[in-house]
Amino acid sequence: MSAPYQPLVEFTRGGVVESVHYGALAMADTRGRLVASYGDPYVVTFMRSSAKPFQALPLVETGASEAFKLPPSELALVCASHRGLDMHAEAAASLQARIGASQDDLLCGTHEVGDPTTARRLASEGVTPLPNRHNCSGKHSGMLVLARHHGWPLADYVNPSHPVQQLILQTFAEMCSLPPADVVVGIDGCSAPNFAVPLVSAATAYARLADPTRLPHRRANSLRTLFYAMTAYPEMVCAPGAFDTELMRRRPGLLVAKGGAEGYQGLSLAANALRPGSPALGIALKVSDGAGRAVHVAVLEVLRQLGLLDDADFGALAEFGFGPRLPLRNYRQLVVGEARPVFTLDYSGGPVG
Repeated sequence: MSAPYQPLVEFTRGGVVESVHYGALAMADTRGRLVASYGDPYVVTFMRSSAKPFQALPLVETGASEAFKLPPSELALVCASHRGLDMHAEAAASLQARIGASQDDLLCGTHEVGDPTTARRLASEGVTPLPNRHNCSGKHSGMLVLARHHGWPLADYVNPSHPVQQLILQTFAEMCSLPPADVVVGIDGCSAPNFAVPLVSAATAYARLADPTRLPHRRANSLRTLFYAMTAYPEMVCAPGAFDTELMRRRPGLLVAKGGAEGYQGLSLAANALRPGSPALGIALKVSDGAGRAVHVAVLEVLRQLGLLDDADFGALAEFGFGPRLPLRNYRQLVVGEARPVFTLDYSGGPVG
């Protein structure tokens, strides 16, 4: 029996392979059929922040977002792992103000601001980052809005037994075509529940985010709303210069990219994104050792093999340090090696278009 994770990306120095990152990925269509894979597409692993679009789904599906008139930019923030820019903190505050809450009600904690420029400015001003600067403040604010809409208590809203979390779990499981009991629930870095499922199940959910036509009307419309919000406001999903944001900007309206901690990445490819007549697809990728440095190399190689990105795209993304083959530089900016993908997708599940 082969190992679940296989060599994905290697880093060289002086022509010698210095380190190798292993991983696995699954690509599925909206029916949950495995289209392509590498490694074990059924390995169970936590999605971390890649689960956020589906944690946001009940907010839209129950009518809470409409009741409180949430604009698409704020819905994008609910799906985000943002970097604490002013626009992110302000959008989180706006979400809370709509229900008479504040960042004091958030249970995500605090951490150093992800955007270096903003972090330096706040430090120079003697300002300590507060919860609205936390990368998950949008998700948590959305959970508060959902609780308020249903008349549920705001207190302890991250408890797995809270009605908010029970509804999110049920909705997420349905998106993955799994019974809720088959979803492994753990606690994320932000204290909210998080989910571990097979890669192919997560890929199925991402395919349905891109094309929900086979789902019930209300859910389908809610997913279209979230897909639009994320693709129309990619800067709210992470930040200018960040991988997810810049990748979505390369194919406006055709691609959702949502990374998660510990080397996870989810992707939604809209119908016709690859070529006329190509189906919507979902991709879930995991770097086994959690190394974020290997994720974008692997993701871009997947999109290169699919034909979604070309040399012009890679040239533009290189400005941000992204590419399927990246030169490694030392502190004097001398090229000392490279990061390169070492895998080929297995299309045993069928063609992609």
